[in-house]
Amino acid sequence: MATNSTSSWAVAGFAAALHVALIVAAFGFVSLLADVEPVPDPEAGRLVAPLTVAASVIALLVLLGRGLGRGLRPWSLAGLALLATWAAGVVGATVSYAAATGTILASLLFALSFMTVGFGAIIPVTGALVALLAAVTVRAQQGGVERPKWPWERDGEE
Repeated sequence: MATNSTSSWAVAGFAAALHVALIVAAFGFVSLLADVEPVPDPEAGRLVAPLTVAASVIALLVLLGRGLGRGLRPWSLAGLALLATWAAGVVGATVSYAAATGTILASLLFALSFMTVGFGAIIPVTGALVALLAAVTVRAQQGGVERPKWPWERDGEE
C-alpha cells in the first residue's frame, strides 16, 4: 500500500535531519574518544567532510522521498540507502578533494578510502539505520497507528 506523497516527503525531511544529527554526533564522539581528526589529510581542506555529508544527506532525502511512497520493504529501503549514501559520499568526497588539491586520481583514492575505512563509513551505516526507521514509521502510519498525544490533547477522548 502506497502512502501519499506529502507524507513521504515529510518523513523523508525529518529522516534527513536525523541523519545529519547522527553523523555529527558520531563524528564528534569518535573523534573525541579516539583523539583523531575525521579527515586526517591536511591537503583536503576544511570542506571535504561537510560536502561529503551534504551529498549523502541529499541522496538519502531523495531516496526516501521517492521510495517511501512506493511501499518498498523496510530492509530493502535500508539496503538502498546504504548504497546510495555511500555512492553519494564517494562522489562528494572526490569532487571536494579534487577542488582542494587539483588531482583527480588521488581524489578518487582518498574518497574510496575515506568512505570505506575512515569516518566516512559512519555515513552509510547511519543512512541505512535512518531509512529503516523512516520505512517503519510510514508502515505504522499506513497500519493506522496514530501519533502519541500529550495529556491535554486527550481531554475529549476518554
